[in-house]
Amino acid sequence: MFDALAERLEEAWKKLKGQDKISKTNIQDALQEVRRALLSADVNLQVVKDFIAEVETKAQGAEVVSGVRPDQQFIKIVYDELVEVMGETNVPLAQAETAPTVVLMAGLQGTGKTTATAKLALHLRKENRTCLMVATDVYRPAAIDQLVTLGQQIEVPVFELGTDTNPVEIARQGIAKAKEMGVDTVIIDTAGRLFIDEAMMGELVQIKNTVKPHEVLLVVDSMTGQEAANLTRTFHEKIGITGAILTKLDGDTRGGAALSVRRISGQPIKFVGVGEKVEALQPFYPDRMASRILGMGDVLTLVEKATEEIDLADAAKMQEKMLAATFDFNDFLKQMRLLKNMGSLGGLLKMVPGMGKLSSDQLQKGETKLKQTEAMINSMTMEERKNPDLLASAPSRRRRIASGSGYTERDVGSLVSEFTKMRSLMQQMGQGKLAGMPGMGDMFGGMGGMGDGGRQGPGWRGGGQPKKKKKDKKKKGFGQL
Repeated sequence: MFDALAERLEEAWKKLKGQDKISKTNIQDALQEVRRALLSADVNLQVVKDFIAEVETKAQGAEVVSGVRPDQQFIKIVYDELVEVMGETNVPLAQAETAPTVVLMAGLQGTGKTTATAKLALHLRKENRTCLMVATDVYRPAAIDQLVTLGQQIEVPVFELGTDTNPVEIARQGIAKAKEMGVDTVIIDTAGRLFIDEAMMGELVQIKNTVKPHEVLLVVDSMTGQEAANLTRTFHEKIGITGAILTKLDGDTRGGAALSVRRISGQPIKFVGVGEKVEALQPFYPDRMASRILGMGDVLTLVEKATEEIDLADAAKMQEKMLAATFDFNDFLKQMRLLKNMGSLGGLLKMVPGMGKLSSDQLQKGETKLKQTEAMINSMTMEERKNPDLLASAPSRRRRIASGSGYTERDVGSLVSEFTKMRSLMQQMGQGKLAGMPGMGDMFGGMGGMGDGGRQGPGWRGGGQPKKKKKDKKKKGFGQL
């Protein structure tokens, strides 16, 4: 997400490199690049004008800080303004004093509203809140079946009365059922249309007046750019909404919707959808999003994703095994699958400071290497996984693994060699003989720029000295989360 915007903003910083200070003259070229970047990102024109005016005012009035370059100072000013435009702080979901909390989901057809309903239910369930989803979309074919299927997938009950009952009555009975069940949150999935019409709005108003929701969340497709902001404003004027959920943000390389919704509609973005999986919903934090846009990473979200997947007791045992050099292929496979559960390798790496500039080719190379490694480990016997040393001096075993995985004996040999080297280095690090963990880049396809002496952020280890001085000068790696 935001790749195109980030690339264009990079050009703006270059305009101020080599300057002694920010001045009215030298800032104009940089501001012009920022303006082009925002317009290319499909940000609302009025938002762009206000944004540029604010940045220009703050930049010219900024005091020169000792040791800070003009381009760095300008980046900080742009960052602060991005945060302000997107809402400054996260706005959490309301929680009623007397259960149940009622959340009404609204939106046009095709925005991912039904899926967003399930995503929100799963998010709340992870926060130990009990939910009931209510299916009131009686018009779209299979809408109710879709919600029921998703409910079974995430283990959240669904209340539905088929397609022959009035949606307002379904919503009313759904609230009554929630009170009977004792759940603390009800999420009502409503019907959408291909465009805003009186029938849809009238039905939404009737449902809202009947169930008196604590939250009315509009689900909008971020791929529509600034139109998402205009849609949010229209819905708010007609039915009164409390916030928005931006879907498909992982597919929006521009970012215009995220940068326009709050300023144009006046309503906060509360959640963003970042993938097709039902787990792919995140609370919206303007400061974290601004960091991603400017290539600074998003360590806090990364840590939160890791915390959801990692068992602290298992992590402690794994660390002991790594430092004692008893880490085996079973452990390595477990860590790879953990990464998969957290999302794509590219998505995770872009949350790490300094990793945002990895090219798609580098990320693809890493993904391919992970798949290759997993296939070869899956072709090993349990004895070989537990004792990698068996493979070091047994060509027949390596040939069998190569045949079973579809790769060459040389590939298997490289895996064993790299793994053995990595395990030895881990042991030396545990004994205080190494400051970093060199050598792991090869395990993940040798993605250039990965690792920085273990300084990327909490829970990350990596770096070390490069082996080659020419083409692979920046080849480094990372270890366990």
